[in-house]
Parts: sequence; structure tokens; C-alpha cells
Amino acid sequence: MNQIMMTLGDSATIARRNLRKVTRVPEILIGITISPILMLVLFAYVFGGSIEIEGGSYREYLVGGVFAMNLVFGSMFTGAGIAEDIQKGVMDRFRSLPMSQAAVVAGRTASDVLYNVLSLGVMTFAGYLVGWRINGSVLDAATAFAVLLVFAYAISWVMAYVGLLVPSPEVINQSGMMVIFPLTFIADTFAPVENFPGPLKAFAEWNPVSTATRAARELFGNMPAGAPEPDAWSLQHPVAYTLVWAAIIIAVFAPLSVRRFSRR
Repeated sequence: MNQIMMTLGDSATIARRNLRKVTRVPEILIGITISPILMLVLFAYVFGGSIEIEGGSYREYLVGGVFAMNLVFGSMFTGAGIAEDIQKGVMDRFRSLPMSQAAVVAGRTASDVLYNVLSLGVMTFAGYLVGWRINGSVLDAATAFAVLLVFAYAISWVMAYVGLLVPSPEVINQSGMMVIFPLTFIADTFAPVENFPGPLKAFAEWNPVSTATRAARELFGNMPAGAPEPDAWSLQHPVAYTLVWAAIIIAVFAPLSVRRFSRR
């Protein structure tokens, strides 16, 4: 029990250290606040007119996808922050301190949850400006936000592990884009999975980004009227499928990240 309490206390200290960095480098807030707004406006006003959603408004359909996409892209911030600390020698200092080895990575991912909360708040405000509305109950909306945050937290553990492997933050941005870009676009983010051909449709149906997006849409009450029932079990039960994926990812990459930090 003492070991657990020490780890939690050390993790909270590291999280506070990461959050205080914003006061010294306020440019960090640009990626958290401005990028989601630009993406939402871009798709709502530039591409929205060319994509038809039968039985519903594309702008309402769009917002759940933008939420999921930006939170997944935001996970690269976790890896870049860790890679930067390694490059500057901060991690070596942490290893020399009498603290839990798990706390450094856990504190990093915990602080990024708060960044994601801020990002979601900004996107929610921007969504209301472009005509999006929450049509479900308050409880359903809170559940939608929780599912998105849990999924983003899981992905941040993946990027934390990658951040411990690469030599610089620039490599995170390059390698992360190669994986996250297709993961977020071959999904039910900006167009229904029925629009994808053959193997791409199968990938999109079982892609957890698709299910995180669909879970948000259903809970926000943004599903188009008369939308066909999906064939894939994953899209029939998007909340459960997304949370199972999140649990698996954390169970795999949290121990890998801590082990990698200890051995580096």
C-alpha cells in the first residue's frame, strides 16, 4: 500500500511539473486550442458541402469524428514531451531521484488528460458555433466525453512508449503521423464506413477510432435518422468495444513504458 501511495504521489508531482510548463511555454496551448478549431471549421465549411449524410446534418455528424481525431493526434504530445525530456537530460535526473520509476511516465500521461479536457472544451464551444448540438441527456453526454478521454488516455501510453524509443521529438511527429493519419482517416470520422471499398471498409468497421467516434455520436444524439444498422459487432456495441480496446492498450503499453524507462 505504501508503494502504491508513493507512486501516486510522485505521479502527481510529475503531472504538476508538466502542467506548469505551460506558463513558461504558452505556445503549447496553440496546438491544444487552435488546431481543433481549424480542423472543425475546415471540414464543416470547406468539405461539408460535398459530403451528404442521409437523414441528418453533416455538421452534427462531423463533430464526433473531429473530437476523436484530435484527441488521437494529441497523443503525439505525450511522446514528444517525453522525447524532449530525454534529449535535454531531464529523464536522467529523474532516474537519480528516490522516486517511483513508474511515476515519470504515469505523470506524463496524467497531465495530458487535462490537456485533452481543455481541447474537448474548446472543440465543444467551436462545435456549437458551427451548428452542432447535444441532443442526448446530460448523463449520455458526460459518458461520451468520458469514453473519448479514456480512449485518448490509452493512446497516450502508446506514444509514451514510442517517445522512450526515439532520439528526438521530431521523430515522434514523423513516425506518429505515418501511423495515426491512416488510423484516423480510414475510420467512421468524416464519412460513413459504408463509403469505404472492400478491405478498407472491414478495417474501418473494426478500427477503435471508428467505434470511439460512433459511441460519441450515439451518446450525443447525433446519429442520422434512419441510419442503417451496422453489420460489424464493433459498431453495434461501440462503447464496450472502445473501452475493451482502451483496457488492452493500457495493459500492454503501461508496463512496457515503465520497463523501458527503467532500463534506458
